Amino acid sequence: MWKRRVMKKRAVELLKQNYWRMVSVCFLIAVLTTAYSVSTTFLNLQIPSTEEPAEAVFTLSIPNSEAVISAVRNLAERTPLPGIFNGIVEDIAAVLIDLFSSTISVFFTLLRTVNTAFSEGAGPAVVFSAAGILLAFFYQIFVSNILIIGERRFFLETRNYRRTSISKIFFLYKLRCERRPAWIMFCRSLFQFFWNLTIIGGIIKHYEYILIPYILAENPKASRREAFSLSRQLMRRNKWKFFILDLSFLGWHFLSLCTLGFLSYVFVHPYVAACRAEIYAVLRRNYILSRSSGYEVLSDSYLEHVPSEDELLISKALYDDSQGPYTKTSYFAPDQYPVFLFSVQPPLRAVKNPVDPSRRYDLLSYLFLFAAFSVFGWLLETLLQLLTNGVLAAEPVLAGPWLPVYGAYGVLSLLLVRRFYRKPVVTFTLNFLLYSVLEYASSLAMELLTGIRPHDYSDFFLNLNGRVYLGGSVSFALIGSAFLYYLAPRWTDRYMKLGHSRRVMVCFILYALFIADVIFSFRLIFI
Repeated sequence: MWKRRVMKKRAVELLKQNYWRMVSVCFLIAVLTTAYSVSTTFLNLQIPSTEEPAEAVFTLSIPNSEAVISAVRNLAERTPLPGIFNGIVEDIAAVLIDLFSSTISVFFTLLRTVNTAFSEGAGPAVVFSAAGILLAFFYQIFVSNILIIGERRFFLETRNYRRTSISKIFFLYKLRCERRPAWIMFCRSLFQFFWNLTIIGGIIKHYEYILIPYILAENPKASRREAFSLSRQLMRRNKWKFFILDLSFLGWHFLSLCTLGFLSYVFVHPYVAACRAEIYAVLRRNYILSRSSGYEVLSDSYLEHVPSEDELLISKALYDDSQGPYTKTSYFAPDQYPVFLFSVQPPLRAVKNPVDPSRRYDLLSYLFLFAAFSVFGWLLETLLQLLTNGVLAAEPVLAGPWLPVYGAYGVLSLLLVRRFYRKPVVTFTLNFLLYSVLEYASSLAMELLTGIRPHDYSDFFLNLNGRVYLGGSVSFALIGSAFLYYLAPRWTDRYMKLGHSRRVMVCFILYALFIADVIFSFRLIFI
């Protein structure tokens, strides 16, 4: 049995001991997945402006509320409906929809596709919108769900291992063990959807399925039948207590709404996640001690038992690497889970040399990374437009697949921020400031030269002259950190394998294409 007050007290103690890591993990999950939709409100809130918007190259994200209201209006044109969305009712509905929904959603991408079909008819736009639905679907299955399992893993480990890495949320990708957990989480969402149609059944099944991500975080090799059965057994006689626990958090969630989700980042989500991890630990411990049916699936004893240094040395001496590779001595770092003893090991092909964010870069590497990150930026913008709006971006500044602001941002991050790589919070903050200055300067320069803004953020909350806004700077700070810590070292390692002459040739070809594209594009603009 578990008591609500005891679980909350343990969660608060854990939060005090490992605050910044826990907050960082919940922040990443909120930004990268469809979870915690309310907490992203203050980053991406759009307030319609009465002024005429500036002409912009790239279209911005269409709010979910606008997609719903447009769909209702399109339907009303064909079928007489009462005036549901009018005046203050429309404003209240828009706020609630945007607060409690995620930008990356199959449902809302489908709505945008339907709206496009109504307004433009069948054509290329509908094809791109359909592609956006598929992207949203695969993102939900192979990114959001996998990262949510990774978050559960982080909180399970950090209970006893205080220096658990933030990168633990990506552990399934490192193990190359995504397919089975992705399938099980998809089944969970599908079953939950159908049960939600019965309302009461949906609430019951929500709590019956709530521990499935924790079971997969402990044992990603568990089958669908085992995961569902174990969650059902663990939650037997506990669903009502879990429901009361969630009700006790309503006050915190209300305060979070009053701060447009900011409080969720700094306290509510880490607190709730730590409390739920404690509950799972108690339930699994009692289940294993009772030797109930299927307890063998809960096989990760090191979540509870922290091995001593002598035990680790003996385990290392007896370790058999014929079934799984063991390459990093950091597995024995103090206060970290002994990864080499985990029941699931990555295949040999998945093992790579550790990434070194402090490595040095020569001139050719910087030139290559500028071009590579420019292309990466164009691909990212295009995919995000398909994913969120179901459309391609409007005509870019350059005819080719380049966004030079990404390249400049990546190189400047390496030159100016890399020295602080041992301090992730400082690195994130400096990338935030660097992008904000660079985006503002490039937008101003582009408008002075061509009369067109690359983006217009006038409708976004906390924007600066419509050229930069809080949510964009936060997103780019994450992208810059990923570039500095992982992408740049990995891409450079592969680039260096080409040899000097081939590296020179690659840079020559890339920049010949880039310069030709710049000349061609600006001739079209000024003619």
